[in-house]
Amino acid sequence: MTSSASQWRVYLSGEIHTDWRERIEAGVKTAGLPVALFAPVTDHAASDDCGVAILGAEEQGFWKDNKGAKVNAIRTRTLIEKCDIVVVRFGDKYKQWNAAFDAGYAAALGKPLIVMHDPALTHPLKEVDGAALAVAETPEQIVALLRYAITGVLDATASAKAAE
Repeated sequence: MTSSASQWRVYLSGEIHTDWRERIEAGVKTAGLPVALFAPVTDHAASDDCGVAILGAEEQGFWKDNKGAKVNAIRTRTLIEKCDIVVVRFGDKYKQWNAAFDAGYAAALGKPLIVMHDPALTHPLKEVDGAALAVAETPEQIVALLRYAITGVLDATASAKAAE
């Protein structure tokens, strides 16, 4: 059996300032993989303001952020709990503490975790990488990992790169 008939649910957590999610989405579509992709709210302003916009203003920034984090957690926790695989992307421009939290939450739940980041972040992310089942550098590697996990077939392109 080379493929799964059911749809795999993949949660894409982390950095929101580059096109990595779109590249994975395009790669999954091109590969014809039975994958549904999910993500946190990636509109930075909406994510920051959701708590006060829905539940009322806060005078202090701490309580505004606390309220927003809890409202956002309704989505992120639910989607991580329901997914089959969690992919967490760490970018180099900003500290993604929420991404690290998502990675830890996924690991605590026993979810297969794939981490993606530049090699320059290997040392600061060594504990996160240690919990991951794979550490990738590009969205295309994520697609290749998903293809292999779902179909059990190694992509000829991936095989050629490994031989180099």
